Amino acid sequence: MDTVRVPLPDGDYDIHIDPGGLGRVGSALATHCRSTLATIISDETVAPLYAERLGRSLIDAGIEYTLMTIPPGEPSKSLDMASQLYDELAAARHARNAPIIALGGGVVGDLAGFVAATWHRGVPFVQCPTTLEAMIDAAVGGKTAVNHRLGKNLIGAFHQPLFVMVDPDTLVTLANRDYTAALAESVKHAVISGEAFLAWHEQHASDLRQHDLSYVPELIRRNCEIKAAIVAADEREQSESSVGRAALNFGHTIGHAIESSAEYKLRHGEAVALGMVGEMELAVRCMGFLNSDRLRIERLMDALGLPLTSGIKEISLVYENLFVDKKAMSDRLRFVVPRGPGDMAWLDSAAKDDILHSIQWIVNRP
Repeated sequence: MDTVRVPLPDGDYDIHIDPGGLGRVGSALATHCRSTLATIISDETVAPLYAERLGRSLIDAGIEYTLMTIPPGEPSKSLDMASQLYDELAAARHARNAPIIALGGGVVGDLAGFVAATWHRGVPFVQCPTTLEAMIDAAVGGKTAVNHRLGKNLIGAFHQPLFVMVDPDTLVTLANRDYTAALAESVKHAVISGEAFLAWHEQHASDLRQHDLSYVPELIRRNCEIKAAIVAADEREQSESSVGRAALNFGHTIGHAIESSAEYKLRHGEAVALGMVGEMELAVRCMGFLNSDRLRIERLMDALGLPLTSGIKEISLVYENLFVDKKAMSDRLRFVVPRGPGDMAWLDSAAKDDILHSIQWIVNRP
């Protein structure tokens, strides 16, 4: 088992990367809180696969549990679904010392985390991610959210987990498309962190694309280490001296606008990949980002099977959706873009024509 520590002012927590770890959640949880009751929130796809394994570990540790399930997919990340879960928590008399355990991908983790942050003004929370995207990104860092009809993740809270249990064994049931899409978040972390992780991806691109699971524990550990360091330095995106935690939004400003414009028919990682392509074009045009670095990163993305182009038709809709991004300041758009690998910066002075060109670039990229 590998363990990555996330050091925070209000208390550290661990990310355990442990094959078979779902069977050890109960014993780990018993060391963190004394409640003999817990609630598992999962979706209707994941629960039949892994809820019994997780539940058995809780029972073995003397913890009774209630299982709540939601329909899979982005539409479940809503206030309406959160309200349904509140009703179920009330019916189950879920007390303020009882933990909520998220079992699933990013949608489940974000929604369950938001519910945990707001039920009784905050109850203990545990992340058990079952998708690669959640393991390397969504389950780490304490951001929780639901979507608003105008945009993604507009309603949320910071709520750090007691711990994160990453069980790579659950990836055997992950669809190939979801596995590949998740690699976009790993490329994002590589661009943010710099040369070493970029070179590692290039060295292992073929193995990663072929879903060679022998490389997955290292992939997860490296991503978690990078994100943990960024979160520890700027937990709530309040850095004034640098981009700070906002660096993690690289690819997400345009990516979220594409995702909502496409009515969430794209995987999140696919939209982030397209967002990185568009934002790197902005960086080349406006921030002196070297075209050679852009081409290097795009070659890596292509080698991993990530999309570089899209048949986006409503360029103006994507542009309008940018204004509901959380980083937008009044009527001014803000992007986090690379000046070079490992060197991220704010771009808040891009002209509308440059932004429209960068969205169009995703469609007509040479």
